Amino acid sequence: MSDLPSDNPTIRRAGPIGAPLPEDIAKHFPQLQIVGLLGQGGMGAVYEARQKSLDRPVAVKVLLPDPDRDASFAERFDREARSLARLQHPNIVTIHDSGQSGDLYYFIMEYVDGSNLRHVMNAGAVDPSKALAIVSQVCDALAFAHEEGIVHRDIKPENILLDKNGRVKIADFGIAKLMSRGKTDYTLTAPQQIMGTIHYMAPEQIESTTEVDHRADLYSLGVVLYELLTGELPIGRFPLPSQRAPVDSSLDEIVLHALEKEPARRYQRASDVKTDIEAAALRQTPGAAPRAVVAPGSVASTYYPVAGVKSAAIAYLLWCLCFIGVSGIHRFYAGRWITGIIWFLTGGLFFIGQLVDLLLIPGMIRQANLEAALLAHGTSVSQSPGPDQHSPA
Repeated sequence: MSDLPSDNPTIRRAGPIGAPLPEDIAKHFPQLQIVGLLGQGGMGAVYEARQKSLDRPVAVKVLLPDPDRDASFAERFDREARSLARLQHPNIVTIHDSGQSGDLYYFIMEYVDGSNLRHVMNAGAVDPSKALAIVSQVCDALAFAHEEGIVHRDIKPENILLDKNGRVKIADFGIAKLMSRGKTDYTLTAPQQIMGTIHYMAPEQIESTTEVDHRADLYSLGVVLYELLTGELPIGRFPLPSQRAPVDSSLDEIVLHALEKEPARRYQRASDVKTDIEAAALRQTPGAAPRAVVAPGSVASTYYPVAGVKSAAIAYLLWCLCFIGVSGIHRFYAGRWITGIIWFLTGGLFFIGQLVDLLLIPGMIRQANLEAALLAHGTSVSQSPGPDQHSPA
């Protein structure tokens, strides 16, 4: 935490969105060159800046002044900021510094040169393969944060950034907890937000913002996944993803599992979501219709009808060969030893060969499916992030 000197200047608002003007913000940060306003959300405004001493771009998150802020906020801010500073991960926006200047609380963060997921989605439909790759990286970030004991509480497209190289960066970890004063304050849609946060919140989070754990983030992630695949929000009796988009129906099971109302029935770890997402990515062929319903995490996928015919034929042959073996034994005991032995050995050898073949069929099917899925996945074309350079508030 750093405490910057400030003459506590008057904060003027930049237009109807109410964010402070960049020139007023600059008075609080003499060590920074404030470039301009990037955006604003319900919990603060974000400015692009340049750190003069290191000559590097940074983003400044300013929590807007609030007359209702209680006396313990400064202590809570300091405690939360120290926790968030521990989140050093490739898929999480890094916090360089934090503190208070006048009546402004701020975070100086890593600047992500790219766009947030909302802007990417507004630019056009996201390819399913790209959508799964994005969600997989979000899972990595959440798994790391949850292991550190930090819950995001506000996973939504506005807080998922994509840099120019396609890498995902999650912003605003823990900010929702810091700003929340009660159920009413947090669940209502804030002015100027593109989409109400309430649509991404787990049921238990709406009922009590103070008694949620990491599984609330996994519910929100399920909403984001559904929206990426269908372009819609899962509200009311919503259709399955495979009914709205050309995606493998195994994604239906993943979405439904993530959106379970009861936390105990939901995914328990972000790493489990990633495992199922990666398995679904192998089965996903862009533009192809779903071929099979598969339980999450399963490796086997498509069932080829020819395998069933072959299995039935082998079963019939086994029955015939058993008859041959019995016939050989009968000849042996009837005194026709040579022909009996030949019949018995021939039937037995064929019986063993066909039995081995029958046992190997499932493995052969799985191998063929996996090779086909890998080939399809390797040749899929993903879209590049849009040119929009804004970061979320």
